[in-house]
Amino acid sequence: MSTVDASLVQPLDPGQSGRSEAEVRGSASHGPAILHGAQPRVALIHYWLVGMRGGEKVLEALCRLFPDADIYTHVYDPGKVSSTIRRHRVFTTNIARLPMARRFYTKYVSKMPRALEDLDLSAYDLVISSESGPAKGVIPQPNALHLSYVHSPMRYIWDQYGLYRKNTDPLTRALMGPLTSRLRSWDVTSAARVDDFVANSHFVQRRIMKYWRRTSHVIHPPVDVSAFAPSPDTEVGSFYLYAGELTSYKRPDLAIEAFNRLDKPLIVIGGPDKARRALARGAGRNIRFLGRVSDDKLKSYFAACRALIFPGEEDFGILPVEVMAAGRPVIAYGRGGVLDTVVDGETGHLFHDQTADSLVDAVRLFESEQLQRLDSRLIMSHAARFDETQFRDRFIDLLESHGIQTVRPKGP
Repeated sequence: MSTVDASLVQPLDPGQSGRSEAEVRGSASHGPAILHGAQPRVALIHYWLVGMRGGEKVLEALCRLFPDADIYTHVYDPGKVSSTIRRHRVFTTNIARLPMARRFYTKYVSKMPRALEDLDLSAYDLVISSESGPAKGVIPQPNALHLSYVHSPMRYIWDQYGLYRKNTDPLTRALMGPLTSRLRSWDVTSAARVDDFVANSHFVQRRIMKYWRRTSHVIHPPVDVSAFAPSPDTEVGSFYLYAGELTSYKRPDLAIEAFNRLDKPLIVIGGPDKARRALARGAGRNIRFLGRVSDDKLKSYFAACRALIFPGEEDFGILPVEVMAAGRPVIAYGRGGVLDTVVDGETGHLFHDQTADSLVDAVRLFESEQLQRLDSRLIMSHAARFDETQFRDRFIDLLESHGIQTVRPKGP
């Protein structure tokens, strides 16, 4: 495919770098991906940069690993990402030129495949795509290495298609069928452009094989476990905690129904406000809704809760690891990423039916076996396995297995 006009790839904050994009392209004259000691020229491809969630935390870690890397994304809101990401040169695809793209970028998903294929990545020896929305479909140079870190194959076109279709308006529902069919075909085809895949959990690894028929390595996302600290045993409260977005797939409704029946204290943290108000209407007086709270206050609730209630099915789920880093156990639905993070009977308890009955039984078992008294030091030690140093070392090991030599940072 011919190279797109340079005006369709827009550099953001060019003053942060001494090179224009034309100079970046011009520097890509020679050198295969296997550099034998030289530092690779790196491009990081991320689906969209409009907030700081789990995918952006992984991107941050990659930015620290490759401080000179360029970032490519569909839309970029500098005010909503960290200074670590802002320090890098960020280029947007032509999606950013479309009306109200920062706010309604998901409306343009069907246009993203072409936007990715139009990117000129001839300057780079190493391309790392961060896939949840469309990102892996770029076309690197033949001698470049393309690794794709997969948070999940696009759930809205694969395993959660029916749920997304059900919850949309009639016009969008009518258009979704043909558009999704084309996007699925491209999603499978573009997987062949990736040299090696990395999954964020064994749960996602199985979906990569299911939908793309590709093997993958598992490298768990980095968690800043050092940011959390335990409370003294005397300060651990009698309440249970639900925290996170109050969206349907996370199943806060199960937590509400179960604790209505248990009549035990439950604190619910998270938004949006509309969902909070709807859930509160069906909640008993034993359940308190705090809405969104500051990071410091959230950490204090992590450290003081009896246990985290985690009834959803997540690709990985950073929240349980953060709570365990504060020394507290997790009661979780035993599917998805928690199978990689929560050890049943040691760092929490898993229940196996996604129903209120099963959650009620799990809480009663948790108390009857006094699992709330699990050793906080053991729980914290387990959480430390997901620290950024572990992510960094495993990622560097993978690069070195492909002949890419990079500087291995010292210390945490």
